[in-house]
Amino acid sequence: MNHSDDINNICAIIPFYNEEKHIKNIIHEVAKYVNIIIAVNDGSTDNSLNQIEKKDNIILLTYKKNMGKGSALKTGFEKSIELNTNITITLDADLQHAPEYIPNFIEKVKEYDAVIGNRMNNKKGMPLHRKVSNFLTSKILEFKTGYKIHDSQSGYRAFRTKILKDILPTFTGFEAESEMIVKLLKARYTLGFVDIPTIYGNNESKMKAWKTIKGFVKVILKKY
Repeated sequence: MNHSDDINNICAIIPFYNEEKHIKNIIHEVAKYVNIIIAVNDGSTDNSLNQIEKKDNIILLTYKKNMGKGSALKTGFEKSIELNTNITITLDADLQHAPEYIPNFIEKVKEYDAVIGNRMNNKKGMPLHRKVSNFLTSKILEFKTGYKIHDSQSGYRAFRTKILKDILPTFTGFEAESEMIVKLLKARYTLGFVDIPTIYGNNESKMKAWKTIKGFVKVILKKY
């Protein structure tokens, strides 16, 4: 997609940490649907960086050490704001988010300020502990916000870029994605959901359970 296409400036942010197996493929596929890709290297120690092609529509931002997904997302969001894009989409780099669903997000975010990919209508293949943690965190966020949350842990999301300045995360880990939901709804922005498939490969999750739980508790207790 080139920059003159009309849905002016759709940007995808792909944070990654040690994804040398997948990063080249995910960038290649995502580029079919967006104008700009911001790849945020969160201190990778493998060969990930050498897999990324140097192209005008690929912006590579790098941390020297691992700072956490929340930090990587915030850096990507700030760059998307700076570039004055219209829509900002976030995807994981491990192929758990199928890029061919990007058009569904683009359509849905025309109706809402933000859209989250919902895996809970097709949970086949989702590990039991993920189903349980997603159910619990979604219910707790519903209690916190008074809003129905279908899938709180999905990192496949789309935002109208103009709202990002009001909902930038302050937490640095995976809990930042829950924080953004709370900030979004407290600011009275609208939130929609779009169904996506559940895809789990053989990759070991980079989410450290206890650290993420502690972070989530802090998000819930914080006053916004």
